[in-house]
Amino acid sequence: MSDGATPLGEKTTVRETTPDLAPTDCARKLLAAVRADDSPDPYLERLAAYDEAALEPLRSDPDLALAFWSNCYNAGTQLLLSRRPELYESPLRFFRFFRATAVTVAGTDLSLDAIEHGIVRGSRTKYGLGYLPRLLAGRFERRYRLADPDPRVHFALNCGAASCPAIRAYEADRIDEQLDRATRAYLDATVDHDPEAGVVTVPKLFRWYRGDFGGGSGIRDLLREYGAIPDDASPRLRHRDWDWSRAAGKFAD
Repeated sequence: MSDGATPLGEKTTVRETTPDLAPTDCARKLLAAVRADDSPDPYLERLAAYDEAALEPLRSDPDLALAFWSNCYNAGTQLLLSRRPELYESPLRFFRFFRATAVTVAGTDLSLDAIEHGIVRGSRTKYGLGYLPRLLAGRFERRYRLADPDPRVHFALNCGAASCPAIRAYEADRIDEQLDRATRAYLDATVDHDPEAGVVTVPKLFRWYRGDFGGGSGIRDLLREYGAIPDDASPRLRHRDWDWSRAAGKFAD
Protein backbone atom coordinates (compact mmCIF):
# COMPACT_ATOMS: atom_id res chain seq x y z
CA MET A 1 0.00 0.00 0.00
CA SER A 2 1.10 3.57 -0.61
CA ASP A 3 0.60 6.84 1.27
CA GLY A 4 -1.94 5.35 3.66
CA ALA A 5 -4.47 4.49 0.97
CA THR A 6 -6.80 1.53 1.44
CA PRO A 7 -7.08 -1.39 -1.04
CA LEU A 8 -10.24 -1.73 -3.06
CA GLY A 9 -12.89 -3.68 -1.24
CA GLU A 10 -11.97 -2.61 2.31
CA LYS A 11 -14.39 -0.23 3.93
CA THR A 12 -13.10 2.78 5.74
CA THR A 13 -14.45 6.12 6.82
CA VAL A 14 -13.17 9.56 5.94
CA ARG A 15 -12.46 10.26 9.60
CA GLU A 16 -10.46 7.05 10.08
CA THR A 17 -8.30 7.51 6.99
CA THR A 18 -7.88 11.27 6.65
CA PRO A 19 -8.06 12.89 10.11
CA ASP A 20 -7.09 16.56 10.00
CA LEU A 21 -5.62 16.11 6.53
CA ALA A 22 -5.01 19.45 4.83
CA PRO A 23 -6.57 19.84 1.37
CA THR A 24 -3.18 20.05 -0.35
CA ASP A 25 -1.99 16.87 1.34
CA CYS A 26 -5.27 15.16 0.47
CA ALA A 27 -4.93 16.03 -3.22
CA ARG A 28 -1.32 14.77 -3.28
CA LYS A 29 -2.27 11.53 -1.52
CA LEU A 30 -5.19 11.08 -3.90
CA LEU A 31 -2.81 11.24 -6.85
CA ALA A 32 -0.42 8.83 -5.10
CA ALA A 33 -3.27 6.38 -4.50
CA VAL A 34 -4.28 6.57 -8.16
CA ARG A 35 -0.71 5.91 -9.25
CA ALA A 36 -0.34 2.94 -6.87
CA ASP A 37 -3.74 1.53 -7.87
CA ASP A 38 -4.91 1.84 -4.27
CA SER A 39 -8.44 2.95 -3.46
CA PRO A 40 -8.81 6.70 -4.02
CA ASP A 41 -12.23 6.80 -2.39
CA PRO A 42 -11.21 7.97 1.12
CA TYR A 43 -9.41 10.96 -0.41
CA LEU A 44 -12.22 11.70 -2.83
CA GLU A 45 -14.66 11.67 0.08
CA ARG A 46 -12.41 13.93 2.13
CA LEU A 47 -12.07 16.45 -0.69
CA ALA A 48 -15.83 16.53 -1.06
CA ALA A 49 -16.35 16.94 2.70
CA TYR A 50 -14.13 20.00 3.21
CA ASP A 51 -15.89 23.25 3.89
CA GLU A 52 -14.77 26.50 2.30
CA ALA A 53 -12.98 27.56 5.47
CA ALA A 54 -10.58 24.66 4.94
CA LEU A 55 -9.89 25.89 1.41
CA GLU A 56 -9.26 29.49 2.47
CA PRO A 57 -5.43 29.18 2.22
CA LEU A 58 -5.82 28.43 -1.50
CA ARG A 59 -7.17 31.93 -2.03
CA SER A 60 -4.14 33.70 -0.58
CA ASP A 61 -1.25 31.44 -1.58
CA PRO A 62 -0.94 30.92 -5.37
CA ASP A 63 1.77 28.25 -4.97
CA LEU A 64 -0.47 26.27 -2.65
CA ALA A 65 -3.38 26.68 -5.05
CA LEU A 66 -1.40 25.66 -8.13
CA ALA A 67 -0.08 22.50 -6.46
CA PHE A 68 -3.53 21.59 -5.15
CA TRP A 69 -5.45 22.11 -8.37
CA SER A 70 -2.77 20.47 -10.55
CA ASN A 71 -2.89 17.33 -8.41
CA CYS A 72 -6.70 17.36 -8.40
CA TYR A 73 -6.78 17.71 -12.18
CA ASN A 74 -4.28 14.94 -12.87
CA ALA A 75 -5.91 12.56 -10.39
CA GLY A 76 -9.34 13.39 -11.83
CA THR A 77 -8.16 12.64 -15.35
CA GLN A 78 -6.84 9.22 -14.38
CA LEU A 79 -10.01 8.37 -12.48
CA LEU A 80 -12.19 9.28 -15.44
CA LEU A 81 -10.00 7.25 -17.78
CA SER A 82 -10.25 4.18 -15.56
CA ARG A 83 -13.86 4.49 -14.44
CA ARG A 84 -15.51 6.03 -17.49
CA PRO A 85 -13.23 5.31 -20.48
CA GLU A 86 -16.15 5.46 -22.90
CA LEU A 87 -16.33 9.22 -22.37
CA TYR A 88 -12.80 9.67 -23.67
CA GLU A 89 -13.36 7.38 -26.64
CA SER A 90 -16.59 9.16 -27.60
CA PRO A 91 -16.66 11.33 -30.75
CA LEU A 92 -18.05 13.95 -28.37
CA ARG A 93 -14.99 13.71 -26.09
CA PHE A 94 -14.63 17.46 -25.69
CA PHE A 95 -18.11 17.70 -24.21
CA ARG A 96 -18.59 14.35 -22.50
CA PHE A 97 -15.13 13.70 -21.02
CA PHE A 98 -13.90 17.18 -20.24
CA ARG A 99 -17.23 18.33 -18.80
CA ALA A 100 -17.93 15.23 -16.70
CA THR A 101 -17.40 15.50 -12.95
CA ALA A 102 -13.78 14.58 -12.24
CA VAL A 103 -13.61 15.43 -8.53
CA THR A 104 -15.84 17.06 -5.95
CA VAL A 105 -14.24 19.72 -3.76
CA ALA A 106 -16.06 21.23 -0.78
CA GLY A 107 -19.36 19.93 -2.12
CA THR A 108 -18.84 21.39 -5.61
CA ASP A 109 -18.66 19.02 -8.59
CA LEU A 110 -15.78 20.01 -10.85
CA SER A 111 -14.99 18.91 -14.39
CA LEU A 112 -11.54 18.98 -15.94
CA ASP A 113 -12.61 22.06 -17.92
CA ALA A 114 -13.76 23.78 -14.72
CA ILE A 115 -10.42 23.15 -13.02
CA GLU A 116 -8.17 24.00 -15.96
CA HIS A 117 -9.94 26.87 -17.66
CA GLY A 118 -12.03 28.17 -14.80
CA ILE A 119 -9.54 28.02 -11.93
CA VAL A 120 -5.96 27.33 -13.07
CA ARG A 121 -6.12 29.59 -16.15
CA GLY A 122 -8.06 32.29 -14.33
CA SER A 123 -11.38 32.08 -16.19
CA ARG A 124 -10.12 31.96 -19.77
CA THR A 125 -12.10 30.06 -22.38
CA LYS A 126 -10.41 27.15 -24.14
CA TYR A 127 -11.74 28.37 -27.48
CA GLY A 128 -10.12 31.82 -27.66
CA LEU A 129 -6.44 30.94 -28.23
CA GLY A 130 -5.76 32.20 -24.72
CA TYR A 131 -7.10 35.69 -25.34
CA LEU A 132 -10.79 35.51 -24.43
CA PRO A 133 -12.40 35.32 -20.98
CA ARG A 134 -14.57 32.42 -19.90
CA LEU A 135 -18.12 33.70 -19.56
CA LEU A 136 -20.61 33.06 -16.77
CA ALA A 137 -18.14 32.03 -14.10
CA GLY A 138 -19.87 30.63 -11.04
CA ARG A 139 -19.26 31.62 -7.43
CA PHE A 140 -16.82 28.77 -6.71
CA GLU A 141 -14.76 29.61 -9.78
CA ARG A 142 -14.66 33.30 -8.91
CA ARG A 143 -13.47 32.51 -5.38
CA TYR A 144 -10.67 30.13 -6.32
CA ARG A 145 -9.45 31.10 -9.78
CA LEU A 146 -5.82 32.17 -10.01
CA ALA A 147 -5.37 35.87 -10.54
CA ASP A 148 -2.00 35.52 -12.30
CA PRO A 149 -1.92 32.16 -14.13
CA ASP A 150 1.45 30.55 -14.76
CA PRO A 151 1.68 29.38 -18.39
CA ARG A 152 4.01 26.56 -17.36
CA VAL A 153 0.95 24.78 -15.98
CA HIS A 154 0.33 23.60 -19.54
CA PHE A 155 3.34 21.31 -19.06
CA ALA A 156 1.94 20.00 -15.77
CA LEU A 157 -1.66 19.08 -16.63
CA ASN A 158 -2.32 15.71 -18.25
CA CYS A 159 -5.68 15.23 -20.00
CA GLY A 160 -5.11 11.56 -20.91
CA ALA A 161 -3.78 11.99 -24.45
CA ALA A 162 -0.53 10.50 -25.71
CA SER A 163 0.78 13.99 -26.48
CA CYS A 164 0.20 15.22 -22.92
CA PRO A 165 3.08 15.86 -20.52
CA ALA A 166 3.95 13.30 -17.85
CA ILE A 167 2.22 13.43 -14.47
CA ARG A 168 4.07 14.60 -11.37
CA ALA A 169 2.90 15.21 -7.80
CA TYR A 170 3.26 18.93 -7.11
CA GLU A 171 4.15 20.50 -3.76
CA ALA A 172 3.65 24.16 -2.85
CA ASP A 173 7.13 24.72 -1.45
CA ARG A 174 8.76 23.27 -4.58
CA ILE A 175 6.26 24.27 -7.25
CA ASP A 176 8.53 26.67 -9.15
CA GLU A 177 11.35 24.14 -9.36
CA GLN A 178 8.92 21.36 -10.30
CA LEU A 179 7.28 23.41 -13.04
CA ASP A 180 10.71 24.25 -14.42
CA ARG A 181 11.57 20.56 -14.52
CA ALA A 182 8.26 19.62 -16.15
CA THR A 183 8.59 22.40 -18.74
CA ARG A 184 12.15 21.51 -19.67
CA ALA A 185 11.39 17.79 -19.93
CA TYR A 186 8.35 18.36 -22.14
CA LEU A 187 10.05 20.85 -24.43
CA ASP A 188 13.11 18.59 -24.77
CA ALA A 189 10.82 15.77 -25.89
CA THR A 190 8.52 17.70 -28.24
CA VAL A 191 10.33 20.69 -29.79
CA ASP A 192 12.40 20.43 -32.96
CA HIS A 193 14.41 23.39 -34.23
CA ASP A 194 15.57 23.52 -37.85
CA PRO A 195 17.94 26.51 -38.00
CA GLU A 196 18.56 26.18 -41.73
CA ALA A 197 14.84 26.44 -42.50
CA GLY A 198 14.30 29.01 -39.75
CA VAL A 199 11.45 26.92 -38.27
CA VAL A 200 10.77 25.46 -34.86
CA THR A 201 8.13 22.75 -34.51
CA VAL A 202 6.26 22.94 -31.21
CA PRO A 203 3.30 21.11 -29.60
CA LYS A 204 -0.12 22.28 -30.67
CA LEU A 205 -0.93 23.53 -27.19
CA PHE A 206 1.17 26.58 -28.12
CA ARG A 207 -1.48 27.37 -30.73
CA TRP A 208 -4.48 26.58 -28.54
CA TYR A 209 -3.17 28.79 -25.70
CA ARG A 210 -1.07 31.26 -27.63
CA GLY A 211 -2.26 34.17 -25.52
CA ASP A 212 -1.32 32.43 -22.27
CA PHE A 213 2.32 32.54 -23.39
CA GLY A 214 2.23 36.15 -24.59
CA GLY A 215 1.80 35.44 -28.29
CA GLY A 216 4.52 34.43 -30.71
CA SER A 217 7.20 36.55 -29.06
CA GLY A 218 6.37 35.12 -25.64
CA ILE A 219 6.55 31.57 -26.98
CA ARG A 220 9.98 32.21 -28.48
CA ASP A 221 11.15 33.79 -25.22
CA LEU A 222 10.09 30.66 -23.34
CA LEU A 223 11.82 28.41 -25.90
CA ARG A 224 15.02 30.42 -25.48
CA GLU A 225 14.77 30.34 -21.68
CA TYR A 226 14.62 26.54 -21.67
CA GLY A 227 17.26 26.03 -24.33
CA ALA A 228 14.91 24.77 -27.04
CA ILE A 229 16.23 27.40 -29.46
CA PRO A 230 19.42 29.52 -29.31
CA ASP A 231 19.29 32.93 -27.64
CA ASP A 232 19.73 34.72 -30.96
CA ALA A 233 17.16 32.65 -32.90
CA SER A 234 13.75 33.90 -33.95
CA PRO A 235 12.29 31.05 -36.02
CA ARG A 236 8.80 30.70 -37.44
CA LEU A 237 6.49 28.51 -35.38
CA ARG A 238 5.12 25.29 -36.79
CA HIS A 239 2.67 23.23 -34.74
CA ARG A 240 2.95 19.49 -34.33
CA ASP A 241 -0.22 17.41 -34.65
CA TRP A 242 -1.66 16.36 -31.30
CA ASP A 243 -1.96 12.62 -30.66
CA TRP A 244 -5.30 12.10 -28.89
CA SER A 245 -4.75 8.36 -28.37
CA ARG A 246 -5.77 7.45 -24.84
CA ALA A 247 -2.66 7.08 -22.67
CA ALA A 248 -3.53 6.40 -19.05
CA GLY A 249 -0.88 6.16 -16.34
CA LYS A 250 1.68 8.44 -17.96
CA PHE A 251 3.57 9.23 -14.75
CA ALA A 252 7.06 10.69 -14.66
CA ASP A 253 9.77 8.40 -13.28
